[in-house]
Parts: sequence; structure tokens; C-alpha cells
Amino acid sequence: MFHLFEKLKQKQVYLIAEMSANHGGDLSHALTIVREAAKAGADCVKIQTYTADSLTIDCEREDFCIHGGLWDGRKLYELYTDAATPYEWQARIREECIACGVDFLSTPFDRGGVDFLESIGAEAYKIASFELVDLPLIEYAASKGKPMIISCGMGSPEEIGEAVECCRKAGNEQIVLLKCCSEYPAKWDDMHLGNIPDMRERFGVPVGLSDHSEGSLAAVVGVSLGACVVEKHVKLEGVESADSAFSMSMKEFAKMAEEVRSAVRIAQGPDYKLTAGEKASVRFRRSLYAVADIPEGEAFTEENLGVIRPGYGIAPKYYKTLLGKKSRRFLRRGEPLTMEDLS
Repeated sequence: MFHLFEKLKQKQVYLIAEMSANHGGDLSHALTIVREAAKAGADCVKIQTYTADSLTIDCEREDFCIHGGLWDGRKLYELYTDAATPYEWQARIREECIACGVDFLSTPFDRGGVDFLESIGAEAYKIASFELVDLPLIEYAASKGKPMIISCGMGSPEEIGEAVECCRKAGNEQIVLLKCCSEYPAKWDDMHLGNIPDMRERFGVPVGLSDHSEGSLAAVVGVSLGACVVEKHVKLEGVESADSAFSMSMKEFAKMAEEVRSAVRIAQGPDYKLTAGEKASVRFRRSLYAVADIPEGEAFTEENLGVIRPGYGIAPKYYKTLLGKKSRRFLRRGEPLTMEDLS
């Protein structure tokens, strides 16, 4: 069972630990990532299902070379060959997820990837930001009737809307969008997390965050703005890969998980009921007291009537009503006024 929507119904944030290339070409690293992510508080471990040939072609043309950023100077085909998670590992990784009590999730990049994931029992699909515009892929994945988690990096409102509509046309309403800035790492000024509530209103689906920034601050802010899912790249210390430079250590992920879940609790509301602690504090509010002896028949004045702490007297809003009126009884200094004094 895929637990995403169960978590959302309980108003809990769903945390995805993205492995990506951080296995470093070693299955034992991949399995360790699953175990460590589960211990760190992840609800789900995500991998990617592709081969270099499913993403691009091996070509020397300049179009197929990367300029700038983490992968400057590398050919696309070479990068994807190095970073891929071998298909023969993926059923084993899914088994480890089940054993560790976390959901298994993968990003397919072509129809063959979807078919392969179907064959090993995948229960949901993640669409990467770069595939947001690949409507045939989205339609095919959505047609399997399983939850669709779609990252929206670089997406215009029109493009995001087309992807959502594509799922719906396939009869699939199990859609979660992820706000994403497709920079590695993402700069805070470029993240525009204010889009999260806007996306939820525009498209009528839950919205989370796929976070490529450093640290956990963006995740906490995102959750405070209503993000119900947080996806973060995770790595093992000492294992280098194409993605390790912008990925989070397991210790950092555990800290983020704690902070994000605390943020969910802090951001609850609206709820104006007094807490138990506030009820205990009410007695220290201000109220009306005699600050001098007031004989029966003497008028209430600014000199003998005070708005002070504690809160056992009547509310300060009655102060002006009482000024100038005569007291119906003898009030000693330090005695609270009551509703009988008001009448």
C-alpha cells in the first residue's frame, strides 16, 4: 500500500528521500540509503528508472553538451550513463523499502520505464520537472490508475495545467504537484515558495515541494505555506556521485524531518480556543480593581478605579461606563469589581 494520501488525510507531511545517483554505482550503497533514510524519518525512498538511451542519444553535437553548473562540460549521454540506477537492482531496492517500512517510488522517463515499474509492483509514479511537458508519458503513467506526483520546475501555469488535465483525461484524480526550482543547488531568491498556495488554489490538488536548496529552511517555509510533501536528495557520507554536491546527509535529513513535522504542528489553525496553558494564564490579564478605598455612594474616578493585573475583576471595556457613577457598596483597595457593581 502506498501511504501518501493516508498521510495527507491525517494532515501529516509526507517526506520523500530521493536517492537519484547517490548510490555511486554500488547496490550495497543503495540498500544502505534505504535503511538510513527510514531511520531518519522518511516516508518514502525514491529512485529513477531510466537508461541513457531512454533520455537522449549519444551525440557529439554541441546541443548534447552541458555548459555551466555542476555538470559543466559533460555530455548528456555520459552523465546519464554514470548516474543511472540499473534496472536489475530496482526490485531489490523495492524489497528493502518494504522491509524497512517505507514506500518505494520511482521516476520513469519513458513508456518502457513505466512498463518495467509495473512489472516489479510499483504503486505510484513520480514525474520529473524536465518531463512536465512530456504529456504522452504523463498520460501513459496516469493510465495505470496509481498516484501521480508531478514536479513543476520550469513549468508555466499553462504547462502545469496541461499535465494535470492529462492525468484527469486518463481517469486519474490521484494527483500531487510539487513546487520546484530546477537549479542545482537552488538559490533562495529563485524558489518562489509563495506559489505553493497559489498552485493549490489554481489546480485544485495537494501541493508539496521538491527542494534542491541547501539545508532545511526552505522545507520548513514550504510546509508553513501549506506544502504537504517534501522531497529532498539524500546521500551517504563519503560516497561521491553526480548528485552528491547538492544532496543532504542522513543526519541533516533527520534534522529536517524533525523540523518539518514541528512546523506542521506550529502552523495548525485557525483555532481560537484557549489552550490549557492559556486558561491558566487568564487570571493574569488586566481587569477592573479598586485602587483606593471607595465608600458606598462615592463616584468612581480615575484615581480610585484602576485597570490592572490580575484578571479577577470585570473586563477593562467597562472602565468608561463606570467612571462618574456612584458605588453601591464599600470597596476596599485591592478588591475586584464585579458585574453587580456595573449594574
